[in-house]
Amino acid sequence: MEFIDYYKILGLSKEATADDIKKAYRKLARKLHPDINPNDKAAHVKFQQLNEANEVLSNPEKRKKYDKYGKDWERGEEYEKYQQQQQQYGSAGQQQAYSGGNYEGEDFSEFFSSMFGNQGGGNRRSQVKYRGQDIQGQVQIDIKEAASTHKKEFSVNGKNIRITVPAGIEDQQTIKISGFGGPGVNNGPNGDLFITFSIHNNTPFKRVGNDLYFTQDLDLYTAVLGGEIMVSDFNQAKLKLKVVPGTQNGTKVRLKGKGFPVYKKEGEFGDLYVTYAIAIPTQLSDQEKTLFTELAKAAKK
Repeated sequence: MEFIDYYKILGLSKEATADDIKKAYRKLARKLHPDINPNDKAAHVKFQQLNEANEVLSNPEKRKKYDKYGKDWERGEEYEKYQQQQQQYGSAGQQQAYSGGNYEGEDFSEFFSSMFGNQGGGNRRSQVKYRGQDIQGQVQIDIKEAASTHKKEFSVNGKNIRITVPAGIEDQQTIKISGFGGPGVNNGPNGDLFITFSIHNNTPFKRVGNDLYFTQDLDLYTAVLGGEIMVSDFNQAKLKLKVVPGTQNGTKVRLKGKGFPVYKKEGEFGDLYVTYAIAIPTQLSDQEKTLFTELAKAAKK
C-alpha cells in the first residue's frame, strides 16, 4: 500500500490543531461515505485514505512520529531501538553516525536504507534483525456478506491474500493477519497486516451490535381490531406476527434469535425488533367518511 500525505488528504497543514483535524475529517467523511457514493470506486478509495489519515493524525503519539519521520514513521521505533542498542554496544563512531544530528522534518528514506541495508562484513548493524513494519488496509463488504462466513481475496503489495471472514464481523472491526506486513530486515520477522472492514448496508434493516431493527407499516384497522400480519426477516424468511387489538403507533415487538449472527459463535444470533408504523387511511370514500363520523360520535358519548 502506497504512502499518502495525510495532511493533504485532510486539506490541512502541519500546524493544524486536533480540533481542525476532527472538523476536516467529519466534513470529508460525510462527503465521501460509501452510503452517499455507492457506485463511486474513486470515492471509496478516498474514504479509506481519509480514515487512515484520521487514525494517525488524531492520535498524538502517531502524529508525533509521522511529523518526525514522514513516510517512514512506522519504523521510528526501530530507529529508536537501534539508538539504544548502539548505546549498549558503546560504539562512539556509530553513535555519531546515526544519532548525532537532528532529523526532524527530513526525508528518512535514505537514512533507513543506509541503516538497514548495509551488509558490510563485520559491521554490527548488518547483524541486527529488525521486524518489518505493520501495514494497515481497509476492505469494504456488503452487510449480506457480513451475515455469513465467507472467503475474501484481495491484493496487498502485489501479493494475493485469501482469508476467511467470520459471520457477524462488525463495521470498522479490525483483524490481524500475522506475517503479511512489510518484510523484515536482516532476516527479521515480517510485520503484520491489519485489515479494517467497512460494511455497506443497503437493506431496510438497521444493525446495532448483533440486533436488527426494522419498521413495519401497519394499517389502522388491524391496529385497532387486532389480527395477524406476515413480515420478512433479514434472510427473507416469512414470519407470522400476531397484532393485539389497540396497538399504538411506535409499538416495538421483539423476535428473539432472529437478528444478526454473533461473531465467531456459530448458531448464536441477536434479536430482531419490529417497530409498527400505523398508516392513516387517505382518500376515504363517502361511506368510509360516514362510518368514521359515526365512530367519532359514539366515542364522545
